[in-house]
Amino acid sequence: MATIKKIGSAVVGIAMLIGAVGKFVPHWFMTMPFPLSIILWISTGHGMPPYFSTDAWKEDEIDTWTRDGDLVVATGAKSGTTFMLYCTHQIRTKGKDTDDELFPDVSIATPWPDLIQSRGGSWAEQKERYNTTIIPDGRTMKEVWDHPSYPFRIFKSHFGPPELPVRKKGGKNIKYMAMVRNGLDVAASMTDFYSAHTDEFRHLWGGFPPDVPPDVRDADGFHPAMKDMLPGNPLEGIYWGYVNSWWPYRNDPNVILLHYSDVRKDLKGSVAKIAKFLDVKLSSSELNTVVNRCSMEHMKKANKFHYYMPLNTDSTWNNNEHFIVKSGKMVNKGHVGKGKDKFSPEVVAKFREAEEKMLGHDPALLKWAREGGGFPPVES
Repeated sequence: MATIKKIGSAVVGIAMLIGAVGKFVPHWFMTMPFPLSIILWISTGHGMPPYFSTDAWKEDEIDTWTRDGDLVVATGAKSGTTFMLYCTHQIRTKGKDTDDELFPDVSIATPWPDLIQSRGGSWAEQKERYNTTIIPDGRTMKEVWDHPSYPFRIFKSHFGPPELPVRKKGGKNIKYMAMVRNGLDVAASMTDFYSAHTDEFRHLWGGFPPDVPPDVRDADGFHPAMKDMLPGNPLEGIYWGYVNSWWPYRNDPNVILLHYSDVRKDLKGSVAKIAKFLDVKLSSSELNTVVNRCSMEHMKKANKFHYYMPLNTDSTWNNNEHFIVKSGKMVNKGHVGKGKDKFSPEVVAKFREAEEKMLGHDPALLKWAREGGGFPPVES
């Protein structure tokens, strides 16, 4: 009996210790091996991925660092985010940044406030360093992302409402771009993306995301990344939550909601539509230049998408040499329909069931999320 009591007391003590770490210093969990690091992180109430934060977007914070006209490119994960960041930069420069002088890297030209760049860091402690950090060519970050020639500044996010205060009363007039992609195609890209991260980045975040080759499958035929996306699993919100959050805002005047397949099928028409939303007038020649520079072929040659973390303060991270993803891994073919070609018919069927469960409450939303196309008429 005494032994049982001792074991019980030890268990309670360990649970209290884990709870205290989770409350006060949760980043300590990131020093542990995967998957224990993530199990402890999630079990103490923290969201995934462990390096995301919504603090920059809180209603009492957003007006302290944004200004009228700013654009938030809040596309879904693996739904063309880097594509749209580079493309909107081409629109604001009218394709004239021919040598990418103002785009040394995507994380410098189009900052990502969601991303906590240091283990144990926060938005509050890295906020000012967006202005003062010196990049390798000797400029400050602010000289690049807040260049005086820009008609608007661009920021990246993977969040949707309500984390992004799209309908905030008063404050700055901010525009939001959201983009949805077919769920199977997102899952297919996620299977490649897990292994695309560098070991240095994984080291900071408890081994997440795990280095799982794209062709690995479990007993049910799922890649771990796809399994993580399914309803009830850690990355459920990455797709289902994102799609559901933006749909009610599709007709808001400060929102442009796009579908990846539509943009890929008609890049020129999409660039013209985005430019109009951003109040940028492009001549015929400028439009053609921008479209060419937004192409996957040009982006692969440009290779400005390593995602450096210049604000990182960890001793194991070299701000000039380390980056989030391996070289050349952020811009792929990105073709439409890759998901149904990549997975077995059984896995595709199971994913379709998940779509019905998570999006089927609105048949128009389900159809649009799968296929793109026009929105249904607004009900009067």
